[in-house]
Amino acid sequence: MHSLATIDYVIIAGYLSLSIVMGLVMSRRASSSIDHYFLGGRSVPWYLLGVMGMANWFDLTGTMLITSFLYMLGPRGLFIEFRGGAVLILAFMIVYTGKWHRRSGCMTGAEWGIYRFGDNKVAQGMRVFGAVMTITTAVMMLAYLVRGASLFLGTFFPFPPLYTTLALVTLTTLYTVSSGFYGVVLTDLVQGVIIMITCVIIGFMAWHSVPDTASLSAVAAQVTGNPDWTNALPAWQTPMPPGYEAYSPVILMAAFYLMRHTLGGLGTGAEARYFGARSDRDCGLQSFQQALMTMFRWPLMMGFAVMGIHLVHALYPDTSVLQHAAEVIRQYAPQTTAAHWHDLTAEIVNSPDKFPPELVQGLRSVLGTDWAAKLPLIGYQGTVNPEQILPAVLLNLVPNGLRGLIVVAMFAAMMSCKNGMVNGSCAYFVKDIYQAFLRPKASTRELLVASYVATLAIVLLGFYFGVAASSINDLWGWIIMSLMAGQLAPGLLRLYWWRCNAWGTAGGCILGALGAVLQRIFYPHLPETTQFLFTTCLSFVGTIGASLLTAPTPMPVLRHFYRTTRPFGWWRPLHSEITGEERVAMDRENRNDIIAVPFTLLWQVTLFLLPMELVIKSYTAFWCTLPLFLIGAGGMFVFWWRPLLQGSPFHRQGELATDPDAP
Repeated sequence: MHSLATIDYVIIAGYLSLSIVMGLVMSRRASSSIDHYFLGGRSVPWYLLGVMGMANWFDLTGTMLITSFLYMLGPRGLFIEFRGGAVLILAFMIVYTGKWHRRSGCMTGAEWGIYRFGDNKVAQGMRVFGAVMTITTAVMMLAYLVRGASLFLGTFFPFPPLYTTLALVTLTTLYTVSSGFYGVVLTDLVQGVIIMITCVIIGFMAWHSVPDTASLSAVAAQVTGNPDWTNALPAWQTPMPPGYEAYSPVILMAAFYLMRHTLGGLGTGAEARYFGARSDRDCGLQSFQQALMTMFRWPLMMGFAVMGIHLVHALYPDTSVLQHAAEVIRQYAPQTTAAHWHDLTAEIVNSPDKFPPELVQGLRSVLGTDWAAKLPLIGYQGTVNPEQILPAVLLNLVPNGLRGLIVVAMFAAMMSCKNGMVNGSCAYFVKDIYQAFLRPKASTRELLVASYVATLAIVLLGFYFGVAASSINDLWGWIIMSLMAGQLAPGLLRLYWWRCNAWGTAGGCILGALGAVLQRIFYPHLPETTQFLFTTCLSFVGTIGASLLTAPTPMPVLRHFYRTTRPFGWWRPLHSEITGEERVAMDRENRNDIIAVPFTLLWQVTLFLLPMELVIKSYTAFWCTLPLFLIGAGGMFVFWWRPLLQGSPFHRQGELATDPDAP
């Protein structure tokens, strides 16, 4: 069954062709040096870096996943996505962690470790381990993207979903390999424009489909079983479908995720777009722009959720047929797992002749003559699969032509996230493993070839693990709450505690990573809260214990780090050495940064909530949320914006800080 019209296929083919051409055009400029290939020569304007940041975090899989929570919970789904989808760590990047990392003059986070701990064997070992962990995380994030893409593409193309996903990943990898950072930025700009247009269109379509909040609430309660679907305030207990029961205590989960991302946000900033920024001011401006552009994602996803409510209500007046249809499929394929359920249903829809007539007749008797349109929404549990809401809405409620444009926007979201991630992780391999240890005297051409090979290897590994995942929510939960949580302590303490040394970061990283891997192998179904507490505690024990049991970082190295980065925290031995106006200026900058963070978090959360309340026509809630937004914006203006415009008192804009006593 062909799901798209000819005009839709033409739009998609034209977009993919344009992406390849842009990659080839930028390949010559990107290949002039490694610095140009991975950081754009540190000359890319802040507004392009802001677009890049938005596009890199506006991924297809995450959009489908967050839409599923908004479909189940309404606007309060935002609070569940404090675990990652609301990008709370961006508040810290806006205020200070981005500029802290930029001041190092490094190219990668692993190289930054040498800057922080000195050029010794332990630090060099941590440089390799940091690179390996970054690449591992990128592989798993790619697996997450691949899993979501297969769910999405299987709805629209009459081919096996994994083959279609492989073809798309191959095409996007070609221009990532050829064009490097320049190609990522250029394509992100084009993709960002497409995404913004799509957000406005879907948001308006959903708003137009809502007669009033009360009517929407009644339909949503019937479809989802949630009696307060339009209420934006988190509740102590909210009904959730099978497989999602752990998220029922919304308030507790939101508080937990807020705590997790506060810890995570304190250690962020080691990204190519900050290392490649031209000044501290550019770090703040690009992050602020990224937040503003990311805001458009939320009315888009709420729009899909609202239209999904209407679609499910129209397709399944009697929801008991969902369980009956799932039982028909299980009778035919009893060994099918949750990981391969969607591949099977997509193949039944696209190629019914390959299956026994009894199976198709059984589905037709349960679902009706339009069984092929209804089957993709049926999940493994015999309920509506919320992760399929977005593609189902596109397939059934969006007209031809416009559907092709929105599919392109979803492609753009997937490609932007994938390409930025692959480019960044390849930089770690080339700079911190290949050039640092294997081939120190390698030519630029050899290093570029190494990056091509690393790109292909990372993509293939990500594709392999994506095929084996049971659901995008399961994979995302493990990445955020176990794998990345196991690296929180060393990432945090190295910025705020002078006694944290290379041995400490090694102990914390290794213990946290080992705990995450063992948990995934032996206890894969642990609740996310337990995963987080287990791996985070391991990382803190490893970092603090190993740091205290070994010698501190040499004072000249610490002094150079402190005087160039100028962090706050437990730095008394270094802080006492600074006197006079320099100390006053540093204390004033740090005080403003600390005060600005809670205001920025409030501004960001309400910024995302306000447009969703408009989409569902919850105007009373909108006017209640607006004062909170203005309080957050006012605090940002006083403690972040005005100091940002005044510039750094330590060095001129566009120059990296230097320490005359550097070792």
